[in-house]
Amino acid sequence: MQVTILGSAAGGGFPQWNCACPNCHAVRGGQFRGKARSQTQVAVSADGESWFLLGASPDLRSQLESSTALHPHSGIRSSPIQGVVLASADLDHVLGLLLMRELQPFRVHASEPIIKILRENSMFGMLNRVADQVQWRPMQPGEQFTLKSQTGNDTVIGCQGVAVSSHYPAYAHQEQNSEEAVMGLILTAPSGATMGFFPQVGQLTSELKSIFEKLDCLLLDGTFWNDDELIRLQGSGQRAREMGHVPVGGDDGTLRQLAGLGTPRKMYIHVNNTNPMLNEAGAEYRAVRDAGWELAEDGCHFTL
Repeated sequence: MQVTILGSAAGGGFPQWNCACPNCHAVRGGQFRGKARSQTQVAVSADGESWFLLGASPDLRSQLESSTALHPHSGIRSSPIQGVVLASADLDHVLGLLLMRELQPFRVHASEPIIKILRENSMFGMLNRVADQVQWRPMQPGEQFTLKSQTGNDTVIGCQGVAVSSHYPAYAHQEQNSEEAVMGLILTAPSGATMGFFPQVGQLTSELKSIFEKLDCLLLDGTFWNDDELIRLQGSGQRAREMGHVPVGGDDGTLRQLAGLGTPRKMYIHVNNTNPMLNEAGAEYRAVRDAGWELAEDGCHFTL
């Protein structure tokens, strides 16, 4: 399975357009030992021909243009992108769907609550202007399904959703909480290798730790370093956990909680612009690397 990380930042990207925090200020001034990043977006393929997106970032158009494998090969209204698998209804995870409204058939796999949120929103009605423009495919936690091309041929990438949180985005008013509000994804390559995509984790349970231990590659929520990161910088705001993210640092952060994790390749993704581990000259970055973790970067490509 080919994996391309098209974007690795949290919502707003890095630098964020309206932010002059120490990280954003330094990277704009060329005084930062680190890389700019677009909003999180991952593409996977079993054969290099048919591709599936994990999420649909607001930066999707420029991200697709940056990868020649994802360019249309001929004609009009054609694309190697066969479908999208959604982990949540967060705006920075779904707005890119609106950029795919140009009458290109594709599938969207998501939990039933996420599909309901999008289909009841008039903006996303643009995805169904003609019959079968977008085929919505509900997925249940624990359900195994196969990502298929529009011709119906299996691309032999297996996929399974894992319910991780009942945290809905602010714009989505739900009458009941549902653990399917945020899903992690486990992908199985033709080789049998497995990759976990967990860009939002609100609680690191023993069940999740057990799942992570069995993976060959893990892309994990790296949004914030500290639980009170935004409060420290701007004097107000929500804590990381209130926003549905376990921080990386601290005694109960993911770096220490997963210190013995034997997963061969471990990468933090969905990194917020305020996170000090973005600075490759800083102590936080060194702590991550010394613990055997990587920071996902735009343009990173690998095979499982």
